[in-house]
Amino acid sequence: MLGSDLIRRAQTGDRQAVVQILKQLEVSMYRTAYYLLNNEQDALDATQEALLKVYKHLPTYKGDAMIHTWAQRIVTNVCMDMFRKRKKVVLMREDLWREDTKASREVESGAMMTDLKQAISRLPEAQQTAVVLRYIQEYNYQEIAEAMGMPINTVKSHLFRARKQLKKWLVAYQEGGATTHGT
Repeated sequence: MLGSDLIRRAQTGDRQAVVQILKQLEVSMYRTAYYLLNNEQDALDATQEALLKVYKHLPTYKGDAMIHTWAQRIVTNVCMDMFRKRKKVVLMREDLWREDTKASREVESGAMMTDLKQAISRLPEAQQTAVVLRYIQEYNYQEIAEAMGMPINTVKSHLFRARKQLKKWLVAYQEGGATTHGT
């Protein structure tokens, strides 16, 4: 966990403290970027950009939110910007969530995971972000609200709508073996 002493040292120019903070934030930020962007290279790019922003803005970090939450907000915003740019350029490709699994893994389980990831990727941006932060990063509602910069009730609303839509799509998957992802 990142302590206030380490953060203060980083803010006053201690390079080792800065490196330690960035290393501790990196994996969590990458995980969020990967689930939001659905592509390893894009996630690496987003993580790198977000880490640079954390580094650049660390001296102005006030401690209003936990540093992990603050960093998640940065990476989420970077991902949303990238998603908007990409959305204008290409349609969602079917292979973005392809699993790199060995043939020995269960086909049905892999297909279900692929379909779930695909379904999540088709949610509106705010719902997708809320789902990733809640169920992948295991953030509580308050942390999600801080990371997304919105009220807790709005977060709950996004999660409710996302679960409802995912349930609809996954019921179709279970009944027919594939989802249509229609509304």
